[in-house]
Amino acid sequence: MIDFTWKVFSQTGNIDTYLLLKELEQETQEIPGNQDAQFTEADFPIS
Repeated sequence: MIDFTWKVFSQTGNIDTYLLLKELEQETQEIPGNQDAQFTEADFPIS
């Protein structure tokens, strides 16, 4: 999805497409961090 969004932006120069691209990038970076936190809590439960 990110690659497609980048291609559309690079061909059109549409700022809304660029902002969508940045939002998608941010969401994909946040997902792995959330999963790691969940695994850490499962391995080391807070008493």
